[in-house]
Formats: sequence, structure tokens, C-alpha cells
Amino acid sequence: MGMTMSQKILAAHAGLDFVAPGQLIMAKLDMVLGNDITSPVAINEFNAYGFDRVFSKDKISLVLDHFVPNKDIKAATQSKQTREFAKQYDITHFYDAGRMGIEHALLPEQGIVKAGDLIVGADSHTCTYGALGAFSTGVGSTDMAAAMATGELWFKVPSAIKFNLTGTLRPYVSGKDVILHIIGKIGVDGALYQSMEFTGDGVASLSMDDRLCISNMAIEAGAKNGIFPVDDITRAYMDGRVKEPYTVFEADEDAVYEAEYTIDLSEIDHTVAFPHLPENARTKNEWGTLPIDQVVIGSCTNGRFSDLAAAAEILKGKKIADHIRCIVIPATQQIYKDAMKAGFLEIFIDAGCVVSTPTCGPCLGGYMGILAEGERCVATTNRNFVGRMGHPKSEVYLASPQVAAASAITGRLSAPEEVMN
Repeated sequence: MGMTMSQKILAAHAGLDFVAPGQLIMAKLDMVLGNDITSPVAINEFNAYGFDRVFSKDKISLVLDHFVPNKDIKAATQSKQTREFAKQYDITHFYDAGRMGIEHALLPEQGIVKAGDLIVGADSHTCTYGALGAFSTGVGSTDMAAAMATGELWFKVPSAIKFNLTGTLRPYVSGKDVILHIIGKIGVDGALYQSMEFTGDGVASLSMDDRLCISNMAIEAGAKNGIFPVDDITRAYMDGRVKEPYTVFEADEDAVYEAEYTIDLSEIDHTVAFPHLPENARTKNEWGTLPIDQVVIGSCTNGRFSDLAAAAEILKGKKIADHIRCIVIPATQQIYKDAMKAGFLEIFIDAGCVVSTPTCGPCLGGYMGILAEGERCVATTNRNFVGRMGHPKSEVYLASPQVAAASAITGRLSAPEEVMN
């Protein structure tokens, strides 16, 4: 019996020739990640256990991104604690206001994560890096503390589901529509503690940003991780970013999967997840007339340059509806600069949008876009649970940047074709 791609990475990092689903292993880590919310908890545990050193100053990333610039005294205190820890242990990859970006966009951009790595982060969307052919997954802050000190963690080897992608996406349809379609198909627990492994001829038609978006939301199907094969697109993305050698792992031909799905990309339509679960996926013919109050374009899911380019194409020369608040958040400082050079920021501002420094703020109901009772938001974020973006009686509709931009113009949930004709 062969191994899946994820199982091969885990076996290699455990120093084993073979691992099987359900097996408990101790594996060495290539990167440990924390942010300004989860790092302070981990630091407290690190100190409580009496640790006085980190396993590697180069293999820990601390990114202040959720409430930075700080929204209140508590946020400032958390950032200060993380900042002081980073200074004490000379953490190489520490990113503060002015240098930081949303963690799951920043680490791939900076070449900090790469193919074949085993990565954990005290944030559930750490699974993003599977787009690069890495095994990456979220852990709790206590695990993060142990990982920072020892460079190792226990894992239960996951079984896997294979998603065979065929065809190519239609115009204005993106990776966000793909993953919402899949979650709508299998449900929010459809891949519970399993690896979502994407393969097939259709993978080659997906951009790296599409893959990052899809891997990012694997957790919304309950998955342990999501992962893509390493191909020419992956290598081209890592070329010039990644400074260290990397290892490419491939699934064995006789690898065993719990289930297999074939997804024809050409058949996927604009898809939106209605409240209050990502599995409540509906295509445009099921939306009806739904007035909205706010639009958010950004987050670790859809705040990359291509996402802003897609939104700018739709918003160029147009105005958002009078009653709409549209908040655009480039995911990193580099993306902010690139969007500025490309003229996107001027397009957004002329359309009536707010452009923010990189932050996770509105996605988790932190700041920069809190919803009041009864308000609706179309967001390119990844979760729409009750109260996720503010009042428990507000509503979040998860969508692609194309749908979000079109909805900002019409003031209701809309497909981009409605405003591009």
C-alpha cells in the first residue's frame, strides 16, 4: 500500500519509511507560526514550562496582523509581549506594523515556506501553504509553545480525500468559487481530520493565488490540511523567493483515499456561501434579490494582487452604491505597493472605497468593518459563522473578489456580468 503526498511528508519528517492513517508520530518542524492574538498565549505557556531557549530563531515566524495597527489597549499589550519575545530570542521572521502583512499571504510571498515543508501555526488557516506542496496545519497555542521550544510535535497521520480537477475556469470565476463549490458539496465536516489532496489536469489551469485560496479554506471542510502537487507554476512562484533547497513529494500510484471526487472546473459558476456556514453554497441563479450594506475585499483568502486586480477591473470607472461601505485591504505591504503602482488604489478610492493597511481586522469581527444588527456584508473572507463580523444578528456572505466588487456597485448580491456588460 502506497502513501499520499501528505503522508510522505509526515513520514520524512518523522524519519520513517512508511506511515499509515491513524498512526501517532513525532515529527520535526520546518516552521512555527504565531500572530498577535495566539502568540501571547503561547509565550505565557512557554514561560510557564520554564523554557529558556527556542529551537531555532530562523524557523519561527511571528506576525502582528490581526489587530495591527493596534485597535485598543489589550491589542497593544499583546503586540508588546510578542515584540519583546521576538527581541529576546532574536527571532528572524518577526513582522510588525509597517513591515507586516496578513500572515498567510506574507509567508509565501517572502519565501519563508516552501515545498516539502512541515509547518504548524497557531491559526487555523495555516493550511494555506499546501498550495506550495507543503504539509501545513493549524495548532493550538500550547502546541505552538512546545513547538517553539523543541522543534517537534506529535501528529496523528490523516487519511485523505482526492479531488481530481479537470477543465478550466470560466471568465470571472476563480479559486474562491471552486472551494465554496467543494465545501457546499461535502459539507463543513466532509473532510474531518483528513487531507484534501488536489490533483488532475485542471490543476495546471489554476494560478498560484487560486491554489492558495483553495488550500486556505480546506479547514472550512474540517480538513487537517489541503495540498497541491508541485508543478511548473509552483516552481516559478518559488523561484527567486525561496533561498533554500526544497523537496518535492508525490503521492504513490497505489495510495489509498477515503473518497475521490471529480470536479469539472468549467462547470463551476459564481458561488456564494450564505449565512451561517461555508457549506451553504448557492450559485447565482439561487441568490434572488438580496440588498447588502457592506463589502470587504481582502483577507488571507483573497487579499492578493490578482484579487485586487480582479476587483479593480470591475470597479474601474464606476461608483459603489450610495448606501454601501466597501473596504479594500491589500494583504501585504508589497501587494499594497504593487496595487498602487498598477493604479488600483486610485480606482478603488475614486469608486468610493476605503483602502486599509494590511490587517485581518474585519474578518474576525475585530475592527475596520464591524457589522451592526441586521446588516449584511459580502466578504472575500473565509468564515461566516453567527457573529463572525460583528453583531450576532448580522450576516456574512462569502464570495469571490469579482462578486464582491459587483455587489458593491449594485448594492445587492450580484454577479460581475451584471455590471460588466
